[in-house]
Parts: sequence; C-alpha cells; structure tokens
Amino acid sequence: METKLQRPKRRDKTVSVLNSAIDALNLAKEVASIAPVKAVFGTVSVILTTIKVSLLLFLLVGCQL
Repeated sequence: METKLQRPKRRDKTVSVLNSAIDALNLAKEVASIAPVKAVFGTVSVILTTIKVSLLLFLLVGCQL
C-alpha cells in the first residue's frame, strides 16, 4: 500500500519527466529540417503540455477537497 509521503514524490517525478520530454521534443523540433517531422514533434509537445497542465490542475483541485 502506498503511503502519503510517496505520493508527492511520484507526482513530482511525473511532472519532471513530462517537462524533460517536452524540452526534448522542442529541441528535436528546432533541429529537424523536414516540415512534417517538425509538425509531429510540435503536436506531440502540445499534447504532453496539455497532459501536464491537466495533471497540475487535477492535483490542485484534489488538494483543496
């Protein structure tokens, strides 16, 4: 069973991994020379950013309950 102390660590790690993935995709988008590849990297980056924001909002609302 998960303790309450482990939850924030896992959440922080999840947000950190999302930030790293978003940064890597943005860098790959800048380096890519083919337009369709740039579009794919940009789209995936936006999706991950949306997931990160949704997660943070969920955590914020969950903490207030």
